[in-house]
Amino acid sequence: MLSNVEIRKIIPHRFPFLLVDKVVELEPGKRIVAIKNVTANEPFFQGHFPEYPIMPGVLIVEALAQTAGICTGVENQGSGKLGLFAGIDSMKFKRPVLPGDTLKLEAEILLNKMGVVKAKVKATVEDQIAAEGEIKFAMADMNK
Repeated sequence: MLSNVEIRKIIPHRFPFLLVDKVVELEPGKRIVAIKNVTANEPFFQGHFPEYPIMPGVLIVEALAQTAGICTGVENQGSGKLGLFAGIDSMKFKRPVLPGDTLKLEAEILLNKMGVVKAKVKATVEDQIAAEGEIKFAMADMNK
């Protein structure tokens, strides 16, 4: 539904920190499903861990946050706003994410009020939950 080029028009992240490759389902402001293809060439695998490469949990959470940001940002392109983490609640990690995995990223927007967004998020690999929880981010003015 959205290509990588279209994603880059919505959120400011760029390589190596853009962690969403494409969007496959989107209800703007409500829910989204996106994909991150995890490859052995990811820069973080050089040190995490060379003998047993695992995608860091914080980067899985960042990929989920970027996904939620796309869902809310698609309606506000060009607004000059940037989503900044305000909270990570009840995040659980249930399976490692390894090179070669296709990470399915899902977000359901629970609240979008007065510049604060709360989303229920889930990352899966082959229908197995890798991580799930809730995130909050505050919309900050990038022009200040």
